[in-house]
Amino acid sequence: MRTKQCHIFFVIFVFLFLFSCGPERDMKKGEKFLAIGEYYDAAEAFKAAYNKTPAKEKTQRGQRAIKMAVCYEKINATQKAIAAYRNVIRYKQDDVETHLAFARQLLKNANYKEAEKEFQLVLDSLPDNTLAMNGLKSAQEAPQIKQLGSRYTVKKMDIFNSRRADYSPMLAGDEYDQLYFTSTRNEAQGDEISGITGAKPGDIFLSQKDDKGKWTRPQTIESGLNSEYDEGACCFSADQRTMYLTQCSSDPSYPRYATIMTAQRSDAAWAKPTALEITHDTLSSYAHPAISPDEQWLYFVSDMPGGKGGLDIWRCRITAVGLGGVENVGSPVNTEGDEMFPTFRPNGDLYFSSNGHPGLGGLDIFIAKVGKDGRYILEHPGFPLNSQGDDFGCTFEGPHNRGFFSSNRGDGRGWDHIFSFENPEIIQTIKGWVYEMDGYELPAAQVYIVGNDGTNERLSVKGDGSFEKVIDPNVDYVMLATCNGFLNHKEELRVDPVTESKEYTLQFPLASIRVPVLIDNIFYDFDKATLRPESATALDELVKLLNENPNITIELAAHADYRGAAQYNKNLSQRRAESVVRYLIEHGISSDRLTPVGYGKERPKKIRKKVTEKYPWLKVDDELTEEFIKALDEEKQEICNQLNRRTEFTVLRTTYGMFDEKGQLKKPLPSKPKTDAQKGNDEGIIIDI
Repeated sequence: MRTKQCHIFFVIFVFLFLFSCGPERDMKKGEKFLAIGEYYDAAEAFKAAYNKTPAKEKTQRGQRAIKMAVCYEKINATQKAIAAYRNVIRYKQDDVETHLAFARQLLKNANYKEAEKEFQLVLDSLPDNTLAMNGLKSAQEAPQIKQLGSRYTVKKMDIFNSRRADYSPMLAGDEYDQLYFTSTRNEAQGDEISGITGAKPGDIFLSQKDDKGKWTRPQTIESGLNSEYDEGACCFSADQRTMYLTQCSSDPSYPRYATIMTAQRSDAAWAKPTALEITHDTLSSYAHPAISPDEQWLYFVSDMPGGKGGLDIWRCRITAVGLGGVENVGSPVNTEGDEMFPTFRPNGDLYFSSNGHPGLGGLDIFIAKVGKDGRYILEHPGFPLNSQGDDFGCTFEGPHNRGFFSSNRGDGRGWDHIFSFENPEIIQTIKGWVYEMDGYELPAAQVYIVGNDGTNERLSVKGDGSFEKVIDPNVDYVMLATCNGFLNHKEELRVDPVTESKEYTLQFPLASIRVPVLIDNIFYDFDKATLRPESATALDELVKLLNENPNITIELAAHADYRGAAQYNKNLSQRRAESVVRYLIEHGISSDRLTPVGYGKERPKKIRKKVTEKYPWLKVDDELTEEFIKALDEEKQEICNQLNRRTEFTVLRTTYGMFDEKGQLKKPLPSKPKTDAQKGNDEGIIIDI
């Protein structure tokens, strides 16, 4: 009997011991998880400790509720955070900071009336607290802002979204037909659940448009880009061959520090990312990269010392030898709150998200436009682009005010999802293509644009040789396309006011200085050297090219097919070349820049790759000799003969008129005085207009 009683007492003792030790053990686990940034696991541990704490131990329950609330904030579990803060207040463990955090969570949950009371309570004790002042303004004005609305339309994009978090979309592709974004869906790599979010670590996924223009189901990226760590919030260089992304690696003993990485694309595959060292500070996070439209600056988010408070937006200059010094973007962009997810619209407007400026709730999207004094002017785009939740991560479909963004609005679990947005605007744009005459696009080219309004910029060319630029009415523009190994090409454009959006399409064919250039659409009377009237368009373009490149001389060559007497064909082609030269001289081109040569059939055409696209039965470097042509069928023979009958020019010199009689380089003529806008331009780009 005594043995049985002893056993019962022992069980009760063990139960009481375990019950008393359980909360403390959970708290230690929670503190460990919190120290290394695993907020989801920390919240679970603190919740377990709270539930095991007797109701009569009010002080301990209140203190443990504080820990829970902080972790719930971090994982966007807003309603749970609000409940936890209510318990902190209920058990009288609150202070001013508690009420400020509670008010900010109420604001994020659209509890505007209650949030207003809490912010006022904070201001009664801390009248100069900026976050409380802006929070109070938000609580008071948010209902009216929502009711007012805006021209934005917003739609949830189910095709991209999963049952987990999907965020930070970024459009890519020459036709904006690729969408990269971050997701913690089940298809992400790795088997472990993140202690930070309670889901799998984020990976970058890709959706593409099909032949019908419909977005396809997102797929994982099969390369070394993703890992078992968190990857996300990416952007691209102008040529789209370099990806900048954020990676957050795991270490069971240390806090999580986000790092900006770069990955290179070879063909269609992304290589394994490598770390981008911005500073030597190893105790700060660097995240959310964004490249400015002129590719002169890398913008990013960091908690490094010297900021305004919380997370700030910083930037560093991109140079040919690496990254330059780091500087804080400063006011009015950064606040005592968090500023995150910078991105750029192609017109130069900086979009970012903040919970420190007055808004509708959590992170709101703001637009920073550069004013005349060079300082940013902030604009809040209103509802429905913004909501009471977190709204962030915009990406734009070219110059248009439409694209995609992320938001956790309406999701009780706090998961982010991807939405589309559009704000119809009347905009005018230039869409230009730079390509080799009789050849392919030139992505290595650059375009300089100058306007009589002070515009003076260098534009990057995309992989398909195209570029886009938003332009203003009542401005005269001059654009100059350049590429190493090619002659320049200039276009002028006068932009008048319009009542609906308009796109101006311009072509920039560049002539090679290394190979003969075909002058297309030159026509002569049959068996004569007389130029037909329809040749004028092509010849006028050649006049323009020679005027734009005044330091070149050219050989003007006419060719014939193999049929007929060799000497007759040579004489005829010589006379035809001279006819073209006469036309050029009559239109102002100096005769000593032009050398007419008739080759007859002596130089059969050598096939380049572009021709093989039209005639697949021809191969690169095929030479259309008489022997080659006669081996073909009759139809193909005629095509080859047409290709041989051609007029071309070849650049002979690029220094014409640059030296005096003594062989000394002439002094350049004084350039036009620079405008104020041009004086402030780093590139010093000047085009006479």
